[in-house]
Amino acid sequence: MVEHVYRHVEAAALVGTVVVATDDERIASAVTAFGGQARMTRADHHSGTDRLAEVADTLTCDVVVNVQADEPLIEPQMIDAAVAACLGDPAVVMSTLRCRIRDAADLQNPHVVKVAVDRDGYALFFSRAAIGLGRATGRGPAAPPVYKHIGLYAYRRPFLLTLSRLEPTPLERAERLEQLRVLEHGYRILTTETERDPIGVDTPEDLERVRRLVAAGAPA
Repeated sequence: MVEHVYRHVEAAALVGTVVVATDDERIASAVTAFGGQARMTRADHHSGTDRLAEVADTLTCDVVVNVQADEPLIEPQMIDAAVAACLGDPAVVMSTLRCRIRDAADLQNPHVVKVAVDRDGYALFFSRAAIGLGRATGRGPAAPPVYKHIGLYAYRRPFLLTLSRLEPTPLERAERLEQLRVLEHGYRILTTETERDPIGVDTPEDLERVRRLVAAGAPA
């Protein structure tokens, strides 16, 4: 699965260098075996953002992209969309992706993170619970759209280093979502909508769904 993700990131037009950041020698060896580049990090990081920042601190670049290895269906065009959002406006320090939720089961699935956005596409809140449906039926033209958050991030490198030094926040701890630290500290995250709805692998059931999709011809 790591190699699938690596190849997709490698194919993105706006990505220059691909590095797998890990504290596990087995992962580093697997990456090296298929010809990829891996960097060993400290083992005491509390989040993937902190691990990414350790590597980013040694790089010379404007934008750093975080693609998690449990997202085998992330496509190169999606990665480019997140990077382009940062490159297109110097005021954007962090960007991510969202797609509309079309499967009703996803609304109550805590593994599917939801995001509410403002009129300009900036994130208002992220949650594992359904957002904006407490009084709505979820049907009809007046129902608010509900978006799934896709766990792919692009950061301006200086902001990523700043973010790694910020204290964890109450909502971040309650929801177990690192991106809430950004909002709670007063920064903004621009989201770009995509028609693609990749499946992150959080459970054995997710892995089986991905395997079936790949066997049926989904990009891998």
